[in-house]
Amino acid sequence: MDYFKLTKEDLGKNSKIPIVALGSAGEVFYEMALDMIQNIEENNAKGEKTVFICPVGPVGQYPIFVRLVNERNVSLKNTWFFNMDEYLQDDDTYIDTENPLSFRGFMNRTVYNKIKPELVMPENQRVFPDPKNPEKLDEMLGALGGAQVCYGGIGITGHVAFNEPENVPVDEFGKRPTRKLSISPETRAVNSIGDLGGAINAMPRRCITIGMKSILAAKKIRLYCFRDWHRAVVRQAAYGDVTASFPVTLVQNHPDARITVTDNVAEAAF
Repeated sequence: MDYFKLTKEDLGKNSKIPIVALGSAGEVFYEMALDMIQNIEENNAKGEKTVFICPVGPVGQYPIFVRLVNERNVSLKNTWFFNMDEYLQDDDTYIDTENPLSFRGFMNRTVYNKIKPELVMPENQRVFPDPKNPEKLDEMLGALGGAQVCYGGIGITGHVAFNEPENVPVDEFGKRPTRKLSISPETRAVNSIGDLGGAINAMPRRCITIGMKSILAAKKIRLYCFRDWHRAVVRQAAYGDVTASFPVTLVQNHPDARITVTDNVAEAAF
């Protein structure tokens, strides 16, 4: 696995997913927010709808996105946000939106409630996967012609959304639909460090996630990475073998994918 030792200068050469290195995390978040805005503005100008798959992680782009929407008076009335995933309780029902871990609560507080009412999209165009009806999200996406862009990050296990590694053939994994599943111990540990000060026992064990099928069906995939441990993750994503045991590697087969990283992530993993 010599790709872990790739230098900043060599990162991206002969990679199976194009990699763009910027400077700070702030630059990466701004690039992400601007890409979202520009896509919406272009579609609005043509009188066409915008359909995004969106993450809650990374999240630094959202305050910038909200500011740009409000300052530039960008209408979101013909825009759909399909959020990737959400934590569930042990009985496979949503965690409460007041829970600080709730992605639904985050989007309401940080995005939708901060956008001018005359600009924000209707509530039925703010879509989360539903544990009571997992198929609904894929059906809605299909009816809209699929996502134009899937925005996201990459987890420690190579997961995109909460599509955790599986020991199955690549073709089978690539057809996974929206579904409920258990979160891996590795993901729970890393997320507990980032979100709960290391309180791993307070981390949910279950989630609902959009599947690789809808992610890979997006016309464009744009992934953004900024944490120290992303050094190894990004290199395996872009240079490793395509395998369901490191889910993001399936993106190598997508015709229009890109990973944007910070200057720090561009440094060799070890």
